[in-house]
Amino acid sequence: MKKLTILAVAVLALLTVTACGTKSEDIDPQTEPFSVALDWYPNPDHAGLLTAKDAGFFADAGLDVSLDAPTDPALPIKLVAAGKTDLAISYEPEVLLAREQGLDVVAVGSIIGQPLTSMMWLEKSKIKRVADLKGKTISTAGIPYQNAYLKTILERAGLSESQVSVVGVGQGLLPSIVSGRAQATLGPLWNIEGVDLKLSGQKPVINPVNKLGVPTYDELVVVANGSQLEQDPDSVRLFMSALSRGTAKAVAEPNLTTQTILDANDALDPKTTAAQVRVTLPLLDKQGAAHPFGYMNPSTWQMFINWMVENNVLSNQQRAVDALSNEFLPGTELGDV
Repeated sequence: MKKLTILAVAVLALLTVTACGTKSEDIDPQTEPFSVALDWYPNPDHAGLLTAKDAGFFADAGLDVSLDAPTDPALPIKLVAAGKTDLAISYEPEVLLAREQGLDVVAVGSIIGQPLTSMMWLEKSKIKRVADLKGKTISTAGIPYQNAYLKTILERAGLSESQVSVVGVGQGLLPSIVSGRAQATLGPLWNIEGVDLKLSGQKPVINPVNKLGVPTYDELVVVANGSQLEQDPDSVRLFMSALSRGTAKAVAEPNLTTQTILDANDALDPKTTAAQVRVTLPLLDKQGAAHPFGYMNPSTWQMFINWMVENNVLSNQQRAVDALSNEFLPGTELGDV
């Protein structure tokens, strides 16, 4: 991990930028390698991260950041727990499950502070509400804690799990309802797959899980190794500060942000990506003046933990204040550089 001297170098570089108006790309600060394992391939959810790297904000902070896409979405949090990457991008439920398994991980910042995971069906299915799913087939990705989402959603609508048929389809969630194999699906993200469905003319009905009875949670978070945080807190502060700058720039320049994402992943469709960016960017800049960028609410985390325990997703109670830390966000201690 990085040495304390990086902080002084980065602060000096950023002060130079602020005082002289020099562009980030005109500076060649001393940097050290810093690895970040993404949760998935580069997409609009990563707009702040990709912009911070492309604009040179991480380099300003003395960090030579690599953004590495995983072969398995469950892998990043294991890598950071093992000390094989400096930070990981993951999900609040995954952090809590990892901690129950004894992994030394802590969420240090929120990227998207509300659920994106949704239940969807198509208008042509004639389904009007969750209660109409009685006797119908629902597809899922087979993620265990999302099975608890489904149970909660059905119970709120007065249904039991025995009154629906559930089929696991892995990553084939959208094809399952387009083909008619399932009448509804649980798991797609409303800002990504939901937009994709709309653009394809399928007329989806989209219900984020927190609108159907699941407690709210942070969909996307930055995760660190607890022991490494103690050894080198300043690198994480610098990273989060640079990410804040990148997010602000991404939100302010959506067209440039779209191109940055397309440059990072040439497999994406430009029209679809632009539409996804338009609905995603407002989610990245929601904290307002009351809290710093990346703030995580311990109370809502505790409510989600309690729900996970009640639904047997977690075997043991946890304290939210142990699972997250807002101490490394911009404006906290040395974080506001």
